[in-house]
Amino acid sequence: MKNSEKKTKIEILDCTIRDGGYVNCWDFDFMLARETYRALSKSGVDYVELGYHGTEKYFDKNKYGAFRFCQTRLISDICSGINGARVALMVDHGKYELGDLFGYVGSPVKLIRSAFHKNNFKEALENLIKIKKMGFEVSANFMGFVSYSKKEIKELLSTLKDLPIDYAYVADTYGSMFPDQLAVIFEPLLEIKHVRWGFHPHNNLQMAFANSLAAIKAGAQIIDSSVFGMGRGAGNLPTEVMLAYLHRQQPDKYNVIPVLNLIDHYYNDLHKQCGWGYNLPYMLSGTYGCHPNYASNLVERKEYDIEDIWNIMEAITVQNPIGFKKELVDNVLRKGIFGKKVNAGANANSRLFNGDRPRVSYINRHKEKDFLILANGPTLKQFQSDIQAFIDKYKPVVMGGNYLGGMFMPDYHVFTNKRRFVDYVGSVAKKSKLMISQHLPKEMIADYVNRDYELIYYEDSMENAFAIQDGVISANCRTVAVLLAGVALVMGAKRIFIVGMDGYMATSPKGIYHFYNEKNEAEQIDDLKEKHNWNLNYLKQIDSYMVEQGGEGLHIITPTNYKEFYKGLKNYL
Repeated sequence: MKNSEKKTKIEILDCTIRDGGYVNCWDFDFMLARETYRALSKSGVDYVELGYHGTEKYFDKNKYGAFRFCQTRLISDICSGINGARVALMVDHGKYELGDLFGYVGSPVKLIRSAFHKNNFKEALENLIKIKKMGFEVSANFMGFVSYSKKEIKELLSTLKDLPIDYAYVADTYGSMFPDQLAVIFEPLLEIKHVRWGFHPHNNLQMAFANSLAAIKAGAQIIDSSVFGMGRGAGNLPTEVMLAYLHRQQPDKYNVIPVLNLIDHYYNDLHKQCGWGYNLPYMLSGTYGCHPNYASNLVERKEYDIEDIWNIMEAITVQNPIGFKKELVDNVLRKGIFGKKVNAGANANSRLFNGDRPRVSYINRHKEKDFLILANGPTLKQFQSDIQAFIDKYKPVVMGGNYLGGMFMPDYHVFTNKRRFVDYVGSVAKKSKLMISQHLPKEMIADYVNRDYELIYYEDSMENAFAIQDGVISANCRTVAVLLAGVALVMGAKRIFIVGMDGYMATSPKGIYHFYNEKNEAEQIDDLKEKHNWNLNYLKQIDSYMVEQGGEGLHIITPTNYKEFYKGLKNYL
């Protein structure tokens, strides 16, 4: 450590129980929390943040554990008999009542930290002054600091210069910073000399430790960390790593061994149970400096490959979002921005055609024929023998998508999703005609396909109603099997039957939505509802289109949650 660095006393604030609570809803075992406080105190950590202050007005006690509320008695019981580190609590601006904090006066709690975004920092700082007058040390935690403009930083510092704030934090909320940025960030902040400036790193880009060292070199005086890096998503700077480093510099103050023993006794098992740390969605959120839920939401949909997600994330960050707004994801997807680099402010739609429309080769190829579409729901396997009997009796043109498990050999095997194309195109039977969305890159197709195939054409935009023009379908569906109903109409279908289309609100208690065990199949219930409703809307449009053309409408003949289309397989056998 350089001489200039030695002159600055560095403090460590461990936030395991508070930030780590995002992993287990703050439902920590009491003994684990007490032993965490004991070990951290022995290690030389200056502050231990034992959770959030919260009330039932803002947080449901049936959903969150005790450390989301941190009643005074709980804090006192944890600290009882331990001559330890000072205790900190955090509040979320706008989600606490000032008067409630009087309850901590005289307790082990010495520091109250307030976390807030830039759009409400003035009000948050005013509240901190009121908390300061109660007798606490106070800390302002500026979330998403990289999103502050120079003008906003200047305004922040102007407000802060005359306020008796003890600590102020640069929070790398999305783990998007790199070490070479820290000196530039801290230089203007250090002009406010009565404040001890801190750094709260996240590990989305595996930069938490390197950034922390750079922050110390730049003038930071307090660093946040957590045991084993426990924290939301990619987690935080591991306390034990920083202790091991500081132990070499100040062996009389810091000792990493108590924390290593703590990890061995408690946190190894907790990590196996809950899981946290570096992964792909959090790397993406760090790269684009936005809330990790944007990347997670896109990955969980399992509809887009990484190139798509990369470009969708770019389109999202152009709009400088604060926090996570699912409707922002939906709006970007609705514009069909995939697979191509998106320029700021662009209203591009890479899923629509430019110039001449393609010449579709399969128009009326099977005019007046019956079609059977194989979807991938559990009923496809459950009713396999009856479905085969239906095929034998009616001789329909059979179309299927994605993985069919060798149960049926369709006339056409179709892929529209990049992820599932890569996973399952190798399972297509030699006698089946391979059809692939024209939206899949030719280079990708060439990597995986060494056989004849045919492109299918559709304009994929959620803003489009169902229509067919020159064989090109206007589509807004979310599932290949639903789209195939439109393809069947282009091919001249007289009647369309569908099996295995159970619906994404299926009754399976285990959350299984395919007859096979697809990797990472479990999805968020809100996303499933959305997908279900989009498909329902598209099915209704196709059904109306068929009826208007003098046809019978759609027939889903295996059990389904799209009940208005259910006809019953036994009625046809």
